[in-house]
Amino acid sequence: MKTFKLVIEYDGTDFVGWQVQPNGRSVQGVLQAALAQLTGSNVSVIGAGRTDAGVHARGQVAHIRVETALDAEAILHGLNSLLPEDVVVHDVVQVDNTFHARYSARERTYRYIIVRHRTAIDRRIAWYVKYRLNVELMQKAASMILGVHDFRSFAAAKTETKNFHCTVTYSEWIEVEDKLVYEIRSNRFLHGMVRALVGTMVDIGRGHIALEEFPRILESRNRSRAGISAPAHGLVLESVRY
Repeated sequence: MKTFKLVIEYDGTDFVGWQVQPNGRSVQGVLQAALAQLTGSNVSVIGAGRTDAGVHARGQVAHIRVETALDAEAILHGLNSLLPEDVVVHDVVQVDNTFHARYSARERTYRYIIVRHRTAIDRRIAWYVKYRLNVELMQKAASMILGVHDFRSFAAAKTETKNFHCTVTYSEWIEVEDKLVYEIRSNRFLHGMVRALVGTMVDIGRGHIALEEFPRILESRNRSRAGISAPAHGLVLESVRY
């Protein structure tokens, strides 16, 4: 039995999310179908993060365990010849059988993109926010979540996790031309956490939520106190560090 680590990019627009679901096309399902064709076996693809419908990835990491004579290069080229245009495998390496894409991960990086003028090209990968935003206030809020915190206020209401603590090592808003890019790195993320943080910080930037209220929202551990969830299509899983 061989274990392979895969680095995957995908446009999440036409997927119901990473995880196989009975009601639609998933990234995991597309990869597993391609692997079945390539290896002749039913192979489970385990991802580092289970992205939601519409969320993209540039550096999703997954692992597979399979009995095969194929080497890493053959799997890389074979998969890319079988996958649809909205999924690309950038790297395949054989790793130790103890490697686990999700549980071995030390840090994940997400980016969220906002555009402040309507654009046809970016409409699938960025949230158009027409309101004037105070980026300085948004950045002050972003810096407040550095370190270890309970992020229950920013988790999806229906979540199976019992541990809401995450260690955030980077949280910054960057202005790039007419775009606002939010980047966050943490050892782990809760379901819906980044989109809820972005939506709440946009509400702060608009003046709908006072900056002074942000730490109280964090401490309340109550999702209803936080702001809106930003749309899925602006979010990208950039990388996973091991």
